[in-house]
Amino acid sequence: MIEVLAVPRASTRTAWSRAYAIARDSARPLPGRVVPVTGAVGLVLAEQVRCARPVPAFDNAAMDGFAVAGDGPWTITGRVLAGTADAGTLAPGHAVEIGTGAVVPVGADAVLPYEDCVVSGDTVTGSVGPRRHIRRAGDSLAVGAPVVPAGRTVTATVAAAVVQAGVDRVAVHQPPAVSLLVTGDEVISDGVPGPGQVRDTFTGLVTAVTGRAGGIMAGRCRLPDDRDRLQRAVDRAGGDVIVVSGSSSAGAADHLHELLSAAGATWLVRGVACRPGHPQALAVLPDGRWVVSLPGNPYAGLVAALTLLEPLLTALSGRTAAILPMLPVTGSPKLMPGGVRIVPVTADGALVAAGPVGLQAAAAADWLAVLADDWTPGAPAPLLRVP
Repeated sequence: MIEVLAVPRASTRTAWSRAYAIARDSARPLPGRVVPVTGAVGLVLAEQVRCARPVPAFDNAAMDGFAVAGDGPWTITGRVLAGTADAGTLAPGHAVEIGTGAVVPVGADAVLPYEDCVVSGDTVTGSVGPRRHIRRAGDSLAVGAPVVPAGRTVTATVAAAVVQAGVDRVAVHQPPAVSLLVTGDEVISDGVPGPGQVRDTFTGLVTAVTGRAGGIMAGRCRLPDDRDRLQRAVDRAGGDVIVVSGSSSAGAADHLHELLSAAGATWLVRGVACRPGHPQALAVLPDGRWVVSLPGNPYAGLVAALTLLEPLLTALSGRTAAILPMLPVTGSPKLMPGGVRIVPVTADGALVAAGPVGLQAAAAADWLAVLADDWTPGAPAPLLRVP
């Protein structure tokens, strides 16, 4: 069962900042599971990783040159290259040629780099300086030392560090699974839309936002504006989060809110004081599944996905919520009294379009800026990254 933190039941027209905070703070990370490090990239560590094998695991040469013992000159007695399991023992007055990363013989005091010594026959001469050019076992990490803290997303570099420390399996949070229900008699999945039809723009957007927040797509279903079919689809939807596009308002074809209320859902957000995206919503079903309702307008749906879906999935995946960046925004958009206007802007804060906007404006933007009703041109505003 998903644990929901204590939050007040939603009222209509929740302030945008409050809605974003509710989605960000209402869920705990999903339970952990142990997986091979190779399969953990992109997931979030549920437990701290500690070193199981010292790093380095053995004394090894930090430079190409000669491993020497005692005082020089030294008699060269052999060669040791990386991959040799046993370099033997080196007596005082003796040396072996050695490659970077190779095991240093027992008894070696230093490695003389090639550029710091002279070889004549089987004799090498030179001076041992303050740097011995030997990496001793455990110099970087001793057994039991922390390698990576819990809460860190496993990147390729994190995975490499964990493997180097002798750890093959790690505990990670399960990624939240998302089921998408695309509603609307007018929506088609492919081909050229006919009269009164539109292409599905939600599948790609929701998939991108889900992946960016650490979730996975568990399934997608397209539904007509039919109450019973929507009811069955919600009942059967797998995963942790159900995303429904359309059916979010109060029209004759909008059934979602009535169905969720009848099912005993807890409403956390039910309408947000923003334009576009007012009819977005967030609820929790009695069985613990989350429901994110996205408006049917594609740009408004994008706004809602960034406002509610992304912060929710970030929390469920165990990732640390990022502080929204701020940027001075220029332009003269129409503000929303008592709410926020969400507009596409470029990386330098310039407004992409001053009038009505849609996906074409968002496609030309780097961010969506959240403008309060008291915002003035040039003032900074919170930013949502365009997927």
